[in-house]
Amino acid sequence: MFKTTLASIASLAVLAMPLAVQAQDDDVEEATETPRTFPPVNFNIGEDPENVWLLDLSNGERVAIRLMPEWAPSHVERIKNLTRQGFYDGVVFHRVIEGFMAQGGDPTGTGQGGSQLPDLEEEFNAMPHVRGTVSMARAADENSANSQFFIVFYPRFSLDKRYTNFGRVISNIAGVDAINRGEPPVDPTRILQASVASDGKAEPVPAPVEEEEEIKADLLNAPLEE
Repeated sequence: MFKTTLASIASLAVLAMPLAVQAQDDDVEEATETPRTFPPVNFNIGEDPENVWLLDLSNGERVAIRLMPEWAPSHVERIKNLTRQGFYDGVVFHRVIEGFMAQGGDPTGTGQGGSQLPDLEEEFNAMPHVRGTVSMARAADENSANSQFFIVFYPRFSLDKRYTNFGRVISNIAGVDAINRGEPPVDPTRILQASVASDGKAEPVPAPVEEEEEIKADLLNAPLEE
């Protein structure tokens, strides 16, 4: 089970200098190897609906994410499996940092929880963490990803090959931008419903807002009972 929050993401962003140097060395070393090619992201939401992940959020937005099994097959399978179990329904974005990322997928809302399924082995790949990237959260152990994920607001290349990049937002990035900020947010944005597009689930109907009963003026002026 996922026991710890993605504490090292912030440190990667802040302490980028030594990591950037190491990344440059890695790039030089890999330049002599045969480059591995990855398929591009398909932004057509109507194609391959089995790999389109829909998040209906409490801010009224539906966000579509292209899942990329070619990049991270085990992680994509985990996301779809948990989604079809209803695992993500009602879960909040518990850690949302302006200019960085929105993290969710923990049913406890604390950053300490996960699913009952075993942790995943890393599937780090060469795809960059650009705006709209969806990647798996983990603890210090590279093989500790379970159910938590994060969506990147702005490019964070220091995360490349350190967190498993498994998808990209292909529709309504503005809905992601509207997720409430905070660590944790005072009023966290929830995933009302997560679904795989091929399952054809309709957007959830928002619950009606209960109106307070109007207090009539004559009751305010009524004499007190003895």
